[in-house]
Amino acid sequence: MRLAGIRKSSLPNKPLITVITVVFNGESTIKDTIESVLGQTYDNVEFIIIDGGSTDKTLDVIRRYQDKIDYWISERDRGLYDAMNKGIALASGNYIGMLNSDDYFASSSSLEILASNMNSTNADLIFATLDIVDSRNPDRILRKYRVRTYSSFLMRIGIMPPHPTVYCKKTVYLHAGPYRLDYRIAADFEMLVRLLLRHKVTWHFVDEVVVKMRAGGISTRGLKSYWTINREIARACRENGLYTNMLLLALKLPARIWERLS
Repeated sequence: MRLAGIRKSSLPNKPLITVITVVFNGESTIKDTIESVLGQTYDNVEFIIIDGGSTDKTLDVIRRYQDKIDYWISERDRGLYDAMNKGIALASGNYIGMLNSDDYFASSSSLEILASNMNSTNADLIFATLDIVDSRNPDRILRKYRVRTYSSFLMRIGIMPPHPTVYCKKTVYLHAGPYRLDYRIAADFEMLVRLLLRHKVTWHFVDEVVVKMRAGGISTRGLKSYWTINREIARACRENGLYTNMLLLALKLPARIWERLS
């Protein structure tokens, strides 16, 4: 759409929301992601897809919808967070959110709900609730990811707002700087602790499930990933002036168990 000269902008009481989807070899799930964006009732949405040079049929799927996608690109990159940075640089929206190719909006009104709260609060950063679902049976909810508030204590034990529900003003992203590429798994955590703790952005929690995420992402792949992400979380806290250690991070486990029981 952008190459055809169609550009979008924010309107009175209707901020332009940019949804960025990052994908690499996601042919089995990208269709659901795209359709959940295109099916939103909120009508001032910019949709950008950053593909990392997929070698499967991902691009075939994208091309089927390209007349409704504002901009997409496929090229090799330096990983997930490099692709997110590319998307932010391309975005025109007042608010920007990341909906990766394993994620999809929980309902057609998800962005309508978020936009209403953007208008009523003018917060720098909005976040909501997320359901983690079975990758083979999305109707089966494995865990409710609900963080009602932000506090330095929660960050110290490794609990952050669910990143796929976070929508942040582009001006804030530009001021804070890009996602760090020297983090393998936890650059999203580092970004949020940087925004909330160091830059003290204003925030607002929306108590609605707006996104569903399929289980099995990079941060949940076994003990090695668990060890890596906790080391990176500890580093992210330290580099942003917040002390934590591996013992404190172990306190996250009871919270995760409670989410599953809930």
